[in-house]
Amino acid sequence: MRSFPFFFRLKGRPCWVAGGGEGARHKASLLLKAGASVTLFGDQLHPSTRQLVQEGQVQWRQQRLQADDLQQLEPAELPWLLIADEDEALNRELAEVCARRRVLFNAVDMPAIGDFFFPSILERGPLSIAIGSDGSAPILVRHMRARLESLLPKRIGELGELVQQFKDAVRERFPNLDRRRRFWDEQMNGPVAEQVLAGRSEQAAKMLQQSLQQATDDMPGEVYLVGAGPGDPDLLTFKALRLMQQADVVMYDRLVSEQILECVRRESERIFVGKGRNIYSITQDNINQALVDYARQGKRVLRLKGGDPFIFGRGGEELERLAEAGISFQVVPGITAASGCASYAGIPLTHRDYAQSVRFITGHRVGGELNLDWKEYVQPGQTLVFYMGLNGLEIICDKLLEYGAAADLPVALVEKGTRIDQRVFVGTLTDLPSRVREAGAEAPTLIIVGQVVRLQDKLAWWNTETKDKSP
Repeated sequence: MRSFPFFFRLKGRPCWVAGGGEGARHKASLLLKAGASVTLFGDQLHPSTRQLVQEGQVQWRQQRLQADDLQQLEPAELPWLLIADEDEALNRELAEVCARRRVLFNAVDMPAIGDFFFPSILERGPLSIAIGSDGSAPILVRHMRARLESLLPKRIGELGELVQQFKDAVRERFPNLDRRRRFWDEQMNGPVAEQVLAGRSEQAAKMLQQSLQQATDDMPGEVYLVGAGPGDPDLLTFKALRLMQQADVVMYDRLVSEQILECVRRESERIFVGKGRNIYSITQDNINQALVDYARQGKRVLRLKGGDPFIFGRGGEELERLAEAGISFQVVPGITAASGCASYAGIPLTHRDYAQSVRFITGHRVGGELNLDWKEYVQPGQTLVFYMGLNGLEIICDKLLEYGAAADLPVALVEKGTRIDQRVFVGTLTDLPSRVREAGAEAPTLIIVGQVVRLQDKLAWWNTETKDKSP
């Protein structure tokens, strides 16, 4: 985050605008909209700016503001902020004085020398959405604003007005912040919001009043078992995103990417419970019990897992414990690593010419051994997908060769699949382990074995510059 976004209350505050051009008029209009007391400085005014003066909306001092003018003022005479639309030299002089006098400063079209910059603003009643890029990409900002305009319901502002109308009553009814937040979440995701967006605000108000009267102080806990997918946040489901924004507590695994964690409600308590090779931050039994304990405290607990929680994710074990304790839960499937990594690597798991079935297999070693039914894995017409198999790659290849697989059977290892730094290593049962070892591949990885791997070179589309190009 290069700049921290604020919403300032400017009502009645003295704000100065230096320069009489079109840029100054635009900034003065925004300040007026926020209720600021605006004074314009300039020996000449743009016609549209002059109109603001004639209408009495701003004061005009018919002079060009100089740095010395600011320097000589008493502290009580200084403006709260100054916006300059002058030439570069004067803008820089004004910026230096404002820094010494502790006046917030902005230079039109010169974001680098100011204390703040103006975002693109989207308004819907009391709801204001500001979009900024630290002044570096205004075209992108305008594009994002246009997209949000098309996504936000036109009556979303009316929903904000309804919330404002009941804000004090809800605060009085629920002094506890968590219970109050839970109440509002229920209303925003239920029929009250739908009534407003359908243009029936009066009916919505009656329903909200009724919900408030019937609500109890009870705050039952619940667990959301959510699959976060293999890494790319764009692969999250809509339901996953909604529940991620409701959670009070988040328990997440090692394979959950930072980009996905950014989608979680910022106020939630985050607890890392990841496990890996020789890494045990918390035992599975303790995880299971923690889910129960937090839910019994009335918390909404997000159990966030990489991939899909029901495919080598121990999601079933955790739900068993919740069911035994009588805890309510929801399950949101995620894109499992096999599907996500194969798709981003350009390897179809099934293909009419190469594979008519696919097997998902754990590559996790127990006591240094992989006790698997290797005879079944060397049958033709199938694709094998090994999860957690990086450290057992040589064993996997050796065992398949031992039980009759062809030495030139294609194999791929996908490192950090679906992420921007994804790498794909392609070889055979005999040479892939050495290639992966020399390249220093790191978890998370996925191993794909089968004739479908032959299509990778033709179908690769994602981040192809990181593909292993070994002969």
